[in-house]
Amino acid sequence: MDNSDMTDEHDERRPLGLVLLTGLYLFFFIVTATTYGSPFPFLGKIYMGTTAKALIFVDSLICLYLFLGIMKRQVITWYLLIGYNLFEVINTIVNLNFITPAELERIIGEPVDQEALMVNNIASALAIILLTQYIYRHRHYFTNKRKYLF
Repeated sequence: MDNSDMTDEHDERRPLGLVLLTGLYLFFFIVTATTYGSPFPFLGKIYMGTTAKALIFVDSLICLYLFLGIMKRQVITWYLLIGYNLFEVINTIVNLNFITPAELERIIGEPVDQEALMVNNIASALAIILLTQYIYRHRHYFTNKRKYLF
C-alpha cells in the first residue's frame, strides 16, 4: 500500500486561515473559562453569583465545542460559528444600550470611562463581524459532514 492511496481529510494540509481560526477559538475558550466567578453581562443585565457562573460555564462549553469543531473541520460548526458570532454582536449592542456606566461602576467599584467603554465594545463587535465574514467566505474549509465530533 503506497502513501498516495491514504487520502484522508486529516492528511491534507491545513490552510493558515483555519489554523489561526482554531487558535482564536481556543483563546476565546481560555478567556471565557478564566472569567468563571466574575459578573457576566448578558442581554442587557449583569448577572452575578451562581447565574453568572452557569452562563460562563455554558459559554465556555460553546467555545470549546467551536474550537473542536474547527479542528475537525465539521460543517455544522460553520453554521454554529456564524450563529454564535452574530449572537455575540447582538449581545454587545443590547448590553451597551441597557447597562449603564453607573451600574458598571457600582459592580466593579471604580469609575468607568463611558467613551472608552463604547469604543472598545464597538471595536469588538466590528472585529466579530469581520471574523464572521471571513468564516462565511471560507465555508470550503469545513469538509467533515459528520454530525458528531467524536
